[in-house]
Amino acid sequence: MKVLDIKGIIFDYGGTLDTRGDHWSEVLWQGYEHFGIGVADDEEVEPGVSIHKQAFRDAYVYGERALAVNPIVTPDFHFEDILREKLILELNFLAGKELLETGKDDSEKQAKLGNPGKDADASSSDSSSSDSSSSESLFLSLSDSEIHQIAEDMARYINAKTLALLNENKQVLEHLKQNGYPMVLVSNFYGNINQVLKDAGIDGYFEEVIESAVVGVRKPNPAIFALGVCALDLPASQVLVVGDTYGKDIIPAHKLGCHTLWIKGLQWEEKKVDESIPDGIIKKLSEMEGFLKIS
Repeated sequence: MKVLDIKGIIFDYGGTLDTRGDHWSEVLWQGYEHFGIGVADDEEVEPGVSIHKQAFRDAYVYGERALAVNPIVTPDFHFEDILREKLILELNFLAGKELLETGKDDSEKQAKLGNPGKDADASSSDSSSSDSSSSESLFLSLSDSEIHQIAEDMARYINAKTLALLNENKQVLEHLKQNGYPMVLVSNFYGNINQVLKDAGIDGYFEEVIESAVVGVRKPNPAIFALGVCALDLPASQVLVVGDTYGKDIIPAHKLGCHTLWIKGLQWEEKKVDESIPDGIIKKLSEMEGFLKIS
């Protein structure tokens, strides 16, 4: 393990400080499993009650798109509020409810969940011979009030686990601060990151917070990391970027000339990448201290 000549640090937030490198879809899926809604692919779903992971992933994508283009999150939203709204959007998708406009193919994907055997039947020369179970709706049987209650309960459960990890990672930030490392946060977020940081008790550790919804630039554009480097008032070669997403954190920061550490957990998809590009790969935040001059 090489010790890096670092004078300042840029942190990503989602997936870096609030999980151990796990993509947030994986964190939410664990919530679905905990509440008995999500079942493994090798298990049979109970129509109306449970779903497989691919259906959830389609719902997750819809939820992210809907949040991006609809004014749902406000600056005073707490993290649990975001979780609740995400889950309501996802559960509406999974229950066959009316969707918000996203400009994408979410309605088509939802329709396939409601009639999963349609394509197979259409391609069959004898539709009457197709397995009747293949066309049974896979929508969850949930009323609006049930959706809101599940979303509230699941959001509370996930938020509690997230706060516990943030408290653990707060100790790392405190140690870095004591060792004189200035820190900046750079995040693709919804416009309420300062409230989220305050709730987690880590708002006082960053020289500046650069949020995509505020500055109008999103990862993977290296320009958002350039704002972080400028905020530190250091050459890029003396800045370490710590992030969980290879394509959105590691590559653009590397192109800018920064050092990088990849906190690698469960990914959205497993792609073969050049693992020699980051200066190191870690499994939890505290491991980054091994790459720094820490007393």
